[in-house]
Amino acid sequence: MRLPLPGLLLVVALTAPGCDEPEAVTPPPTEVSVVEVSAGRLEEVHEFTGNVEASRSVQVRAQVGGVIQARPFNEGQAVRAGDVLFRLDRTAYEAESRSAQARLAEALARASNARQTLARYEALLKDNAVSRQDYDNAVSLAQQAGAAAEEVRGIADRARKNLDDTVVRAELAGRVGKALLEVGARVRGPEDVLTTIDVLDPIYVTFRPSAQQLLAWRRDPDANRLLRPESALRFEAILPDGAPAPSVGRLDFIDPVVDPATGTQQLRAEFSNRDRLLVPGQFVRIRMLGLARDSAIVIPQRAVLLQMGRQTVYLVAGDSVLARDVVASSWTGDRWLIEQGLAPGDKVIVDGVQKVGPGSKVKAIPGQ
Repeated sequence: MRLPLPGLLLVVALTAPGCDEPEAVTPPPTEVSVVEVSAGRLEEVHEFTGNVEASRSVQVRAQVGGVIQARPFNEGQAVRAGDVLFRLDRTAYEAESRSAQARLAEALARASNARQTLARYEALLKDNAVSRQDYDNAVSLAQQAGAAAEEVRGIADRARKNLDDTVVRAELAGRVGKALLEVGARVRGPEDVLTTIDVLDPIYVTFRPSAQQLLAWRRDPDANRLLRPESALRFEAILPDGAPAPSVGRLDFIDPVVDPATGTQQLRAEFSNRDRLLVPGQFVRIRMLGLARDSAIVIPQRAVLLQMGRQTVYLVAGDSVLARDVVASSWTGDRWLIEQGLAPGDKVIVDGVQKVGPGSKVKAIPGQ
């Protein structure tokens, strides 16, 4: 096949040896933000799940049996010590009390007569008008009459107490719960719970740090000194809407026994609860404040990558990226507390991590 001359010259020109190929363009280094690691004193913030409990909770029980005739309280209302909660039928107890009072009067009369007889015998004995035996008998009868009177007095006191117990009163101030027995029901005595009273101000929040966390605090002399009731530790209770409760709590109790089911110890903080925002049975987040650590290293949370159960950060060394595993123990605000893996002076990438990998060339700019 013959080609036209212009086409032949074009093919020769394109296939002629020694023609230059275009050079590859090197991309500029990726720009990343870094922070330089430093160590300093850090106030630690530890957060746990807490359970709200009444500072005191008592079961209201009747001391005597009977039919409930009145329930003058409203369920859920605040009551004061001595307020009437239930009234039981008094008929049988009034009869027993009157009968006991009558027997007491009779026994007291006999005791008085025996004492008067003894007094006369004492005067006659001085004049030898009665025998010693008659006098001793009079002494014995007076003592027996006095003992019998005291026995009947005890029966009368118990009958009067039973009569008083037909009125069931609040033993302490607090908020009364739901009535478990209503008007017309028969109470069998102390075995029946009528209702409950909870003291809501102050109120408790209990929580359980991990066994490892407690052990670390015990080994730290400063932290160990604060792990005791009425120390300088402060607590915040975070309500379900994310707002903190108005009052600041104090450490009230540390259970000396480890729960064998969980392997943890219970701690309890006490809060003022005038607004009744904390309710028994409620779950809240509780923050413990007041512990501090020297030479602590913290970095922004976004700098730590969680990969296959490992915690990793990217560092800039020169103009290259290298990966390093770290141990981040807890959050402090929006920062991780780093236990192992970093040293002061390390430059950690905080922004642009997704655009680079180990060995990448980068341009580091200061970040926050």
